Amino acid sequence: MLDIEDLHVEVSGREVLHDINLHINEGETHVLMGPNGSGKSTLLMTIMGFNRYTVTEGNILFRGRDVTSLPIHERARAGMGIMFQRPPTIAGLKLGKLLEVAAPPGSSGNTKEFVTSLNMDGFLDRDINQGFSGGEIKRSEILQLMVQKPDFVMLDEPESGVDLENIHLMGASIAALLQKDVHIVQRRKSGLIITHTGYILDYIDADYGHVMINGSIRCHGNPREILRLVKEKGYMECITCRQIQTA
Repeated sequence: MLDIEDLHVEVSGREVLHDINLHINEGETHVLMGPNGSGKSTLLMTIMGFNRYTVTEGNILFRGRDVTSLPIHERARAGMGIMFQRPPTIAGLKLGKLLEVAAPPGSSGNTKEFVTSLNMDGFLDRDINQGFSGGEIKRSEILQLMVQKPDFVMLDEPESGVDLENIHLMGASIAALLQKDVHIVQRRKSGLIITHTGYILDYIDADYGHVMINGSIRCHGNPREILRLVKEKGYMECITCRQIQTA
Protein backbone atom coordinates (compact mmCIF):
# COMPACT_ATOMS: atom_id res chain seq x y z
CA MET A 1 0.00 0.00 0.00
CA LEU A 2 2.65 2.54 1.10
CA ASP A 3 6.43 2.54 0.81
CA ILE A 4 8.52 5.42 2.12
CA GLU A 5 12.19 5.22 1.25
CA ASP A 6 14.91 7.33 2.91
CA LEU A 7 12.63 10.36 3.18
CA HIS A 8 14.03 13.79 4.13
CA VAL A 9 11.67 16.76 4.48
CA GLU A 10 12.23 20.48 4.99
CA VAL A 11 9.79 23.09 6.29
CA SER A 12 10.73 26.75 5.65
CA GLY A 13 14.29 25.69 4.83
CA ARG A 14 14.79 23.63 8.01
CA GLU A 15 15.06 19.85 7.90
CA VAL A 16 12.28 18.37 10.03
CA LEU A 17 12.28 14.73 8.91
CA HIS A 18 15.27 12.58 7.99
CA ASP A 19 16.00 8.95 7.20
CA ILE A 20 12.31 7.95 7.25
CA ASN A 21 11.65 4.41 6.04
CA LEU A 22 8.18 2.92 6.42
CA HIS A 23 6.37 0.01 4.78
CA ILE A 24 2.61 -0.52 5.21
CA ASN A 25 0.96 -3.50 3.54
CA GLU A 26 -2.59 -3.67 2.28
CA GLY A 27 -4.95 -4.31 5.20
CA GLU A 28 -2.48 -3.22 7.90
CA THR A 29 -2.96 -0.52 10.51
CA HIS A 30 0.12 1.20 11.92
CA VAL A 31 0.29 3.49 14.94
CA LEU A 32 2.80 6.34 15.26
CA MET A 33 3.77 7.70 18.68
CA GLY A 34 6.29 10.24 19.88
CA PRO A 35 6.71 13.42 21.94
CA ASN A 36 5.29 16.76 20.80
CA GLY A 37 7.30 18.40 18.05
CA SER A 38 8.95 15.17 16.89
CA GLY A 39 7.61 15.41 13.32
CA LYS A 40 4.61 13.05 13.36
CA SER A 41 2.10 15.47 11.83
CA THR A 42 4.75 16.62 9.35
CA LEU A 43 5.05 13.04 8.08
CA LEU A 44 1.30 12.75 7.46
CA MET A 45 1.12 16.13 5.74
CA THR A 46 4.08 15.18 3.55
CA ILE A 47 2.51 11.88 2.54
CA MET A 48 -0.69 13.75 1.60
CA GLY A 49 1.30 16.26 -0.48
CA PHE A 50 0.84 19.64 1.22
CA ASN A 51 3.21 22.07 -0.50
CA ARG A 52 4.61 23.59 2.70
CA TYR A 53 6.51 20.34 3.20
CA THR A 54 9.42 19.97 0.78
CA VAL A 55 10.86 16.53 0.07
CA THR A 56 14.61 16.95 -0.39
CA GLU A 57 15.53 13.26 -0.55
CA GLY A 58 13.73 9.96 -0.85
CA ASN A 59 10.46 8.75 -2.34
CA ILE A 60 6.84 8.06 -1.40
CA LEU A 61 5.31 5.12 -3.26
CA PHE A 62 1.57 4.42 -3.13
CA ARG A 63 0.48 1.06 -4.54
CA GLY A 64 3.81 0.92 -6.37
CA ARG A 65 3.38 4.36 -7.94
CA ASP A 66 5.77 7.20 -7.12
CA VAL A 67 3.54 9.98 -5.78
CA THR A 68 6.31 12.14 -4.29
CA SER A 69 5.59 15.04 -6.65
CA LEU A 70 1.84 14.60 -7.12
CA PRO A 71 -0.54 17.37 -5.94
CA ILE A 72 -2.98 16.70 -3.12
CA HIS A 73 -6.07 16.19 -5.26
CA GLU A 74 -4.37 13.48 -7.33
CA ARG A 75 -3.30 11.63 -4.19
CA ALA A 76 -6.87 11.85 -2.89
CA ARG A 77 -8.20 10.45 -6.17
CA ALA A 78 -5.63 7.66 -5.98
CA GLY A 79 -7.11 6.58 -2.64
CA MET A 80 -5.45 8.60 0.14
CA GLY A 81 -7.41 10.33 2.90
CA ILE A 82 -6.43 12.37 5.95
CA MET A 83 -8.00 13.51 9.21
CA PHE A 84 -6.36 16.66 10.54
CA GLN A 85 -5.37 17.26 14.13
CA ARG A 86 -6.62 20.85 13.90
CA PRO A 87 -8.83 21.21 10.81
CA PRO A 88 -9.71 24.72 9.65
CA THR A 89 -13.07 26.44 9.87
CA ILE A 90 -14.43 27.04 6.36
CA ALA A 91 -16.99 29.83 6.37
CA GLY A 92 -19.49 29.73 3.50
CA LEU A 93 -19.10 26.02 2.73
CA LYS A 94 -21.78 23.74 4.15
CA LEU A 95 -20.79 20.31 5.42
CA GLY A 96 -23.54 18.69 3.36
CA LYS A 97 -22.23 20.25 0.16
CA LEU A 98 -18.70 19.02 0.88
CA LEU A 99 -20.00 15.51 1.43
CA GLU A 100 -21.79 15.63 -1.94
CA VAL A 101 -18.51 16.49 -3.67
CA ALA A 102 -16.46 13.91 -1.72
CA ALA A 103 -18.86 10.99 -2.24
CA PRO A 104 -18.11 8.58 -5.10
CA PRO A 105 -20.84 8.42 -7.78
CA GLY A 106 -23.92 6.45 -6.72
CA SER A 107 -23.12 6.35 -2.99
CA SER A 108 -25.63 8.94 -1.69
CA GLY A 109 -27.53 6.28 0.24
CA ASN A 110 -24.40 5.35 2.16
CA THR A 111 -23.75 9.00 2.94
CA LYS A 112 -27.06 9.32 4.76
CA GLU A 113 -26.29 6.17 6.74
CA PHE A 114 -22.87 7.50 7.77
CA VAL A 115 -24.33 10.86 8.79
CA THR A 116 -26.87 9.18 11.06
CA SER A 117 -24.35 6.75 12.59
CA LEU A 118 -22.16 9.69 13.67
CA ASN A 119 -25.08 11.80 14.95
CA MET A 120 -24.31 14.53 12.38
CA ASP A 121 -27.80 14.96 10.89
CA GLY A 122 -28.14 18.47 12.35
CA PHE A 123 -24.81 19.68 10.96
CA LEU A 124 -25.25 19.33 7.19
CA ASP A 125 -26.53 22.90 6.75
CA ARG A 126 -23.81 24.42 8.93
CA ASP A 127 -20.51 25.91 7.76
CA ILE A 128 -17.70 23.42 8.20
CA ASN A 129 -16.43 23.45 11.82
CA GLN A 130 -18.07 26.84 12.48
CA GLY A 131 -18.99 26.74 16.18
CA PHE A 132 -18.38 22.97 16.39
CA SER A 133 -17.13 21.48 19.65
CA GLY A 134 -13.94 19.41 19.69
CA GLY A 135 -15.87 16.16 19.50
CA GLU A 136 -18.13 17.46 16.72
CA ILE A 137 -15.10 18.49 14.66
CA LYS A 138 -13.59 15.02 15.03
CA ARG A 139 -16.86 13.37 14.05
CA SER A 140 -17.12 15.65 11.03
CA GLU A 141 -13.61 14.67 9.94
CA ILE A 142 -14.36 10.96 10.27
CA LEU A 143 -17.65 11.44 8.41
CA GLN A 144 -15.84 13.05 5.49
CA LEU A 145 -13.44 10.09 5.31
CA MET A 146 -16.25 7.54 5.51
CA VAL A 147 -17.97 9.25 2.59
CA GLN A 148 -14.73 9.54 0.60
CA LYS A 149 -13.88 5.84 1.17
CA PRO A 150 -10.09 6.07 0.79
CA ASP A 151 -7.96 2.94 0.65
CA PHE A 152 -5.28 4.48 2.87
CA VAL A 153 -6.36 6.52 5.89
CA MET A 154 -4.17 8.86 7.94
CA LEU A 155 -5.55 10.01 11.30
CA ASP A 156 -3.79 12.67 13.35
CA GLU A 157 -4.70 12.19 17.02
CA PRO A 158 -8.34 11.20 16.48
CA GLU A 159 -8.98 10.93 20.24
CA SER A 160 -7.55 14.31 21.32
CA GLY A 161 -10.09 16.73 22.77
CA VAL A 162 -12.85 14.12 22.63
CA ASP A 163 -14.97 13.05 25.62
CA LEU A 164 -15.47 9.38 26.51
CA GLU A 165 -18.83 9.07 24.75
CA ASN A 166 -17.45 10.50 21.53
CA ILE A 167 -14.30 8.36 21.77
CA HIS A 168 -16.48 5.24 21.71
CA LEU A 169 -18.41 6.53 18.69
CA MET A 170 -15.22 7.60 16.94
CA GLY A 171 -13.47 4.33 17.70
CA ALA A 172 -16.30 2.26 16.25
CA SER A 173 -16.39 4.44 13.12
CA ILE A 174 -12.62 4.23 12.63
CA ALA A 175 -12.76 0.46 13.04
CA ALA A 176 -15.40 0.33 10.30
CA LEU A 177 -13.36 2.68 8.11
CA LEU A 178 -10.39 0.30 8.39
CA GLN A 179 -12.54 -2.81 7.80
CA LYS A 180 -11.78 -4.29 11.21
CA ASP A 181 -15.00 -6.28 10.92
CA VAL A 182 -13.58 -8.08 7.88
CA HIS A 183 -11.24 -11.08 8.08
CA ILE A 184 -7.63 -9.96 7.75
CA VAL A 185 -7.17 -11.95 4.52
CA GLN A 186 -10.00 -9.99 2.88
CA ARG A 187 -9.15 -6.59 4.39
CA ARG A 188 -8.14 -3.99 1.79
CA LYS A 189 -8.00 -0.74 3.80
CA SER A 190 -4.80 0.42 5.49
CA GLY A 191 -4.11 3.13 8.03
CA LEU A 192 -1.48 5.22 9.78
CA ILE A 193 -2.68 6.71 13.07
CA ILE A 194 -0.92 9.23 15.32
CA THR A 195 -1.81 8.83 18.99
CA HIS A 196 -0.58 10.34 22.25
CA THR A 197 -2.93 8.61 24.69
CA GLY A 198 -3.26 5.22 23.04
CA TYR A 199 -7.03 5.20 23.66
CA ILE A 200 -7.64 4.41 20.01
CA LEU A 201 -5.99 0.99 20.57
CA ASP A 202 -9.06 0.00 22.61
CA TYR A 203 -11.13 0.13 19.41
CA ILE A 204 -8.82 -1.01 16.63
CA ASP A 205 -6.41 -3.90 16.30
CA ALA A 206 -3.21 -2.13 15.23
CA ASP A 207 -0.63 -4.36 13.57
CA TYR A 208 2.54 -2.34 14.18
CA GLY A 209 3.70 0.55 16.31
CA HIS A 210 6.46 3.09 15.66
CA VAL A 211 8.07 5.83 17.74
CA MET A 212 9.28 9.06 16.15
CA ILE A 213 11.82 11.22 17.95
CA ASN A 214 13.61 14.29 16.57
CA GLY A 215 12.38 13.72 13.03
CA SER A 216 13.20 10.05 12.58
CA ILE A 217 11.56 6.73 13.46
CA ARG A 218 13.54 5.21 16.31
CA CYS A 219 11.55 2.14 17.31
CA HIS A 220 9.24 -0.48 15.79
CA GLY A 221 7.20 -3.21 17.42
CA ASN A 222 3.98 -4.24 19.07
CA PRO A 223 1.95 -1.04 19.60
CA ARG A 224 0.64 -2.01 23.03
CA GLU A 225 4.11 -2.99 24.23
CA ILE A 226 5.51 0.32 23.01
CA LEU A 227 2.70 2.22 24.73
CA ARG A 228 3.29 0.34 27.99
CA LEU A 229 7.01 1.09 27.85
CA VAL A 230 6.41 4.78 27.16
CA LYS A 231 3.92 5.05 30.04
CA GLU A 232 6.37 3.42 32.43
CA LYS A 233 9.67 4.97 31.35
CA GLY A 234 8.98 7.74 28.83
CA TYR A 235 10.37 8.24 25.36
CA MET A 236 13.96 8.49 26.59
CA GLU A 237 13.91 4.72 26.97
CA CYS A 238 13.35 4.43 23.20
CA ILE A 239 16.28 6.77 22.54
CA THR A 240 18.56 4.79 24.88
CA CYS A 241 17.50 1.47 23.35
CA ARG A 242 18.21 2.77 19.85
CA GLN A 243 21.64 4.03 20.89
CA ILE A 244 22.51 0.60 22.32
CA GLN A 245 21.34 -1.15 19.13
CA THR A 246 23.40 1.08 16.84
CA ALA A 247 26.52 1.21 19.04
